[in-house]
Amino acid sequence: MLKRLLRTHKPRAANAEPRLSLALQGGGAHGAFTWGVLDALLEDPRITFEGISGSSAGAMNAVVLAHGWMQGGRDGARQALTDFWTALGQQMPWNLMTQGEGDAISLLPAARMFASWAGQFAPTQLNPLALNPLRTLLKKQIDFEALRAHSPFKLFVGATQVNTGKLRVFRENELTVDMLLASACLPKIHHAVEIEGELYWDGGFSANPAVFPLFYDCAACDVLLVLLSPLVHKGTPQTMEEIQIRTEELGFKAHFMREMQMFARTTAFSNTSAVGAGPLEHRLREMRFHMVDTSTTDSLRRAETKMLAHGPFLETLNKQGRVCGAQWLAQSASAVGRHSSIDVTSLFA
Repeated sequence: MLKRLLRTHKPRAANAEPRLSLALQGGGAHGAFTWGVLDALLEDPRITFEGISGSSAGAMNAVVLAHGWMQGGRDGARQALTDFWTALGQQMPWNLMTQGEGDAISLLPAARMFASWAGQFAPTQLNPLALNPLRTLLKKQIDFEALRAHSPFKLFVGATQVNTGKLRVFRENELTVDMLLASACLPKIHHAVEIEGELYWDGGFSANPAVFPLFYDCAACDVLLVLLSPLVHKGTPQTMEEIQIRTEELGFKAHFMREMQMFARTTAFSNTSAVGAGPLEHRLREMRFHMVDTSTTDSLRRAETKMLAHGPFLETLNKQGRVCGAQWLAQSASAVGRHSSIDVTSLFA
């Protein structure tokens, strides 16, 4: 990894625009919130990207954005994201939720019954033919061969090996539809995806998302975290349903939290170390982290709605994401290339 770091790290020209790498968290239908954030970022000509890392819905957003940019620049990326999420929302024609004042979401009884019933069966029972509408959608919208050859950004798509628990990060120059589907393979819904003799499940089990590739394989020193899982919850779960939801959420973000804790601790150590600084220490000291604040977005706290990719709900999340993205641009975009806009130690260490 140190060799990769030495190869990647090059001094930035004094007049060069600072580039931003993105770490996009997965979260099923909640990924539409990230769609809104990205839409706001793409509207701002000050923001340029180098690397994008994501798992599950985060990986979908990363690949769709890159493909759209490849075809039509910023506007092409915005249109590609809109086309993808609009098409995804049309695959669930019936509504399983209601929206009240202030975009408050309530699940209909049928939605809870469906989730409870589906949880009693394995994918081989519910879907013996392994049908996946997402495969058809991705094949229609993404030219993987062209993206492998001409991706405008470095892509890092995380997936989890079922039998070892190891994280595999797929790169843009090898990416296939199976690799992208592997990153979003929830084992209670989809059959495991086989790639090169290995079976894979959702990347969120081992990295949600992986941040280390943005450190080792990108020259950009600024990383923007777009998280869909709240860092702090308002209350402690009491019912068995609440406990189950929270434990699943903790499992999906444990690796990310540990990785960010590592960055906070090793950076603090490198700043106080009396030993001569090498390329690793220099890189750690240069890293700057930013984060889109979702602490007031109540829609993302409803974990049970992650599986409900209904069009109007996705549009609501998109609008909320655009607002949060615009707020980050107004408050923190000027920090890119200068300093971190969040306190990594207090948030993660």
